[in-house]
Amino acid sequence: MFNRNQFLKDSLHESAETKLNIEKECAEDIFKAVDLIKEAYLGGKKVLLCGNGGSAADSQHIATELMVRLSHHIERPALPAIALTTDSSNLTAGGNDIGFENIFARNVEGLGNEGDILIAISTSGNSLNVIKAVEKGKEKGLKSIGLLGGSGGKLKSLVDTAIVVPSENVQRIQEGHITIAHIICEIVENELFG
Repeated sequence: MFNRNQFLKDSLHESAETKLNIEKECAEDIFKAVDLIKEAYLGGKKVLLCGNGGSAADSQHIATELMVRLSHHIERPALPAIALTTDSSNLTAGGNDIGFENIFARNVEGLGNEGDILIAISTSGNSLNVIKAVEKGKEKGLKSIGLLGGSGGKLKSLVDTAIVVPSENVQRIQEGHITIAHIICEIVENELFG
């Protein structure tokens, strides 16, 4: 029989353990991502983000933290960031006319410039439309950061910096992604403007 008390305890412990494992296994890659983003911003470039489902929501969330701000004690200018997941007309026209697998690549083609950063978010690392976006980014000279999970999937070897949450549980991976993103945004803010 389902025990909600045990489920609550197990979920919280698994989440906490995953985050502690992120510190052990991902710190170096997190710092690499910070450096890529800082270099891009210092060079007058921007950040593009994409992902599906919960990762689409994370794209939007992270873009907002960069554009508006995360730390309320730091006054700073906007940092240009665009979630490629938010324009329903663009996404539905692209899905209908050029195929769902091409929707993000098309936006990278139209909005991405050499030196920009593409943050590609996929819990499996195997989302075809995210893979195609990274491939298009490479063609255009963008640097890519993967927020991934499990084995890292196909994206692990395609991105310039892969941050792979050490879990097979999609919920824990998604929680890890937003925690990592908050840490990255806050370090970028502090190191550029703190």
